[in-house]
Amino acid sequence: MSKRTLISSGSDFEKTMGYSRAVVQGDWCFVSGTTGYDYATMQMPASVADQARNCFATIAKALTDGGFAMTDIVRVQYTITDASLVDEVVPALGEALGDIRPAATMVVADLIKPEMLIEIEVTAFKG
Repeated sequence: MSKRTLISSGSDFEKTMGYSRAVVQGDWCFVSGTTGYDYATMQMPASVADQARNCFATIAKALTDGGFAMTDIVRVQYTITDASLVDEVVPALGEALGDIRPAATMVVADLIKPEMLIEIEVTAFKG
């Protein structure tokens, strides 16, 4: 059985809600839904594009901490709070994943805090 490694971003949410930023199991890395906070300052940008950029920065760090890279991403799920935000966020998504082009799903749903406009979850594989 392969070793399981838990990755933390240091967010208080992880401890209080009982989850890890990412879990590495064998050749797989599962990164939890990530919102746009700058976890060093706990500030949330107003724009959905800037929130997405923060999401990808947090995701990239979690992947790196687990021995993976952004290019290992094979699946992504975006959750946005309003379909009208799509045009604004698409350029930021393309900046991060345009050359990687993982399988993707976008869902429109409420998130747990009103300032959260997007949440991004990825799965990476390096078999």
